[in-house]
Amino acid sequence: VQLQASGGGLVQTGDSLGLSCAVSTRWISTLVLGWFRRAPGKEREFVSAITGSGATSYADSVKGRFTVSRDNAKNTMTLQMNSLNPEDTAVYYCAAAQTNRLRDFSSGYRYWGKGTQVTVSS
Repeated sequence: VQLQASGGGLVQTGDSLGLSCAVSTRWISTLVLGWFRRAPGKEREFVSAITGSGATSYADSVKGRFTVSRDNAKNTMTLQMNSLNPEDTAVYYCAAAQTNRLRDFSSGYRYWGKGTQVTVSS
């Protein structure tokens, strides 16, 4: 399984941005896909996850502002981020786990893509 995140950039407080993750596998529907982020000087933290059937979970810090979705036919996952603020500045990573259960811990994901930088200016 290979993953590649894209869509990062520099935005201003209050702006929206969409991230995409391309997943190279024939078995995407059997995977839980997740988003994590690492801010400067901080540990990597969970952002959101989605099962093959579309169940979702979010970190409290992004609930109500971020929306995760996936298109198994197109082998993609997206993260729509609204009302961005400087605390959202981080490198964002997509990850995959061979399970049908939502996971909010990084050790539960075996496959990782390279990150994409999101910078929110004040």
